[in-house]
Amino acid sequence: MKKLFLTFLILTISISVNAQTIFGKWNSTNDETGKIDSVIEMYKKDGKAYAKIIEIKNETRKNAVCDLCEGDNKGKPILGLEILTGLEKDDDEWSGGEILDPRNGKIYKCYIELVKPNKLKIRGYIGFSLLGKTKYWTRAE
Repeated sequence: MKKLFLTFLILTISISVNAQTIFGKWNSTNDETGKIDSVIEMYKKDGKAYAKIIEIKNETRKNAVCDLCEGDNKGKPILGLEILTGLEKDDDEWSGGEILDPRNGKIYKCYIELVKPNKLKIRGYIGFSLLGKTKYWTRAE
């Protein structure tokens, strides 16, 4: 009985701790359909936040490449593409990095903030954060 209780306690603590971080897997929703179109993995590297596309839900888009991207990302497969780079923690948000929109190939400044344990706010913008777009990702199961 002690082992069962201890296992349950450790599982509960790990779920609780995981729910308080931006890191992990997130669902990105298509603005037009309202359906989940991809799963994004947020990870930490050298103290900064990064994200890459780890799953594409639309079967016809699984082998798509970033034709509209420029530089090193041009022609790269969207699956596995690093779309968020170099964000640093600043109080309750992560900022100072960039986000790539593979639909149009454009790169925007961005910041992200965990607004609820299972809801992540992503703000991409040009110049000032007032000139941009906000998306919300939900934590993937």
